[in-house]
Amino acid sequence: MNKRSFLKLVLLTTVGGIGVAEPALAAKPVIAAITEQDVLQAQQAWAQGIVEIGKVYQDGGDYKAAASKLLDQLYGYGHGKVLFKPTKAAYDQFRETKAEAMSYFVGGENPEDHGFALQPWSAVRFENNGIVIDADADTAEAMGNYFFTDAKTGNEVKVEYTFAYKRLKDGRVVIFLHHSSLPYQPVAH
Repeated sequence: MNKRSFLKLVLLTTVGGIGVAEPALAAKPVIAAITEQDVLQAQQAWAQGIVEIGKVYQDGGDYKAAASKLLDQLYGYGHGKVLFKPTKAAYDQFRETKAEAMSYFVGGENPEDHGFALQPWSAVRFENNGIVIDADADTAEAMGNYFFTDAKTGNEVKVEYTFAYKRLKDGRVVIFLHHSSLPYQPVAH
């Protein structure tokens, strides 16, 4: 008997002369493996979320709530360790907590944070160099460039990134590693 069949096995016991079915072992819920489409959808949601935070800010709305929603939906804070190295972080380069990530996106806790998502940006597009699906670990990694369009000037800023994703028990795909940086600028001689 294979493991899956064994997990489905039900033992019949007699309680007061009445047969009662009891599971031999509780079966784990089946969680779908991460796919490349999941990664692309997560990237699209992230891009839309960054643009939305800036729009809400410009409209005088609750941009902190918009940022909190993005972090709750798209990052794994509260579900394990998140490794986050944002683009414009020089002195406090790593953001281990949701509060530190919030500060980066909308300003506040950290003196060097001026609210990256408050720019505002009118568009964000990902150009993946590659996506690797690790079926054994049920994770995926993506690396490439993403481009941020400044809503005020229309200028586009190119940023390098590496994101890693995992699926939570509730089915959501979240970021557990986010590293981004501006491209290297060689000094002219």
